[in-house]
Amino acid sequence: MTGVVLVGDAWKNPLIYGHWKQEFAATMPDLKIIDLSGMVLREVRERVGSLPPGSAILTSAMYSDGEGTHYLPAAALARVAERANRPIIITSDTFLGRTGVGGFLLLPETIGQEAGQLAMRILGGESPSSIPPVAGDNVKPIFDWRQLKLWDVDEAHLPPGSEVRFREPSFWEQYYWRVMISVGALLVQTTMIAILLRERRLRFLAEIEARQRMSELAHMNRLATAGEMSATIAHELSQPLAAILINAETAEQVLQTPAPDLGVIKDILGDIRRDDMRANEIVVQVRSFLKKARTERRELELNATVGEVFRFLSVQALTYDVALATDRSPSDIRVTADKGQLQQAILNLVMNAIEAVTDLPEDRRRIVGRTSLANNQAMISIADAGDGIRTEKITEIFKPFFTTKTQGMGIGLSITRTIIEAHGGRIWAENVPTGGAVFHISLPLAVARS
Repeated sequence: MTGVVLVGDAWKNPLIYGHWKQEFAATMPDLKIIDLSGMVLREVRERVGSLPPGSAILTSAMYSDGEGTHYLPAAALARVAERANRPIIITSDTFLGRTGVGGFLLLPETIGQEAGQLAMRILGGESPSSIPPVAGDNVKPIFDWRQLKLWDVDEAHLPPGSEVRFREPSFWEQYYWRVMISVGALLVQTTMIAILLRERRLRFLAEIEARQRMSELAHMNRLATAGEMSATIAHELSQPLAAILINAETAEQVLQTPAPDLGVIKDILGDIRRDDMRANEIVVQVRSFLKKARTERRELELNATVGEVFRFLSVQALTYDVALATDRSPSDIRVTADKGQLQQAILNLVMNAIEAVTDLPEDRRRIVGRTSLANNQAMISIADAGDGIRTEKITEIFKPFFTTKTQGMGIGLSITRTIIEAHGGRIWAENVPTGGAVFHISLPLAVARS
């Protein structure tokens, strides 16, 4: 590497990056530096498209384009990467997996743990001056295998102890569990059919078993969805943890003064408590989503049920820069259903819609969930502005193991249909004349109580 290009807002921060010129000059005197820090995003995008060979882009966080539009750092970095003709070196593992090659990355989870340990020691009565500086093990060389291949980087040249993520598994590693689950599901279905044909008297027990298996498969689908969202959940948790670290360091500095201002300390502790509660809410929400509970149908308010799913997926949608919106019925709509299963069915439809619009222009990355009453039925509609469904496939998409995705299992929509039909409802899909597709669910209304 003969040159480095600095991009981002924080390079002007004297507390964090104030000595970068001296450090570069001391360690790599022949390195050519192109400083684009502080430029508006539009100019940065123009410059990074024609960088000289042998250079690399080194980034810090960007929060706006400098012309009035604000971004999440990952979204701003993605805008830069769209035009960049050289690899991008990142500084935090929250950016990994979208655009950057990697680098020596900060680990927010480790930083949060260290900050919490220091805070507990201080709150336990230990004097801050007696606590030695903590070097910590919160920086690690981590790289994206896909980006290494894109820029033809030999893994042998990576720093010792580097971790390479997103490596594509072999065919057997990739499809082993899918094949086993498919074979297992087929064996279970075959066994159930044989029992039903041979012994009609056991039909009621077989129906109970089938319902239980549906619940198990829905739970597996829920775990798979949570696995896909793990990176997003980790990113969401990193924000309050980073805020806790900053407040803890600030409190430590205040306590080192001759006459610490207890009012400032109280305010800092209040901020730490607020961020801790925010992180706890995220954890509680995920635990509630993953909780495996016994099937229990009870009366639910449909507007609230749909709203909870959209709130849970808001972070995932933000990661893909997809807008979620709800258009709720002005009146209460009450149905009798198992809450977990109904929310899983809605979640499957919204996740499919997110995947359908992820690679489309910004004005089409929008999903709307509607609730309404029609013909004495409760209606849920999930609409996207994607490319729609091929006409010849629109009746096949709900069949088991049918999928148009390269790595799809083909069970999400099948599970959704099974759940809805088990609740006495109906699900269907149609294309919208203006573009995109809409999935409709109809459910019987709850019986009014006298």
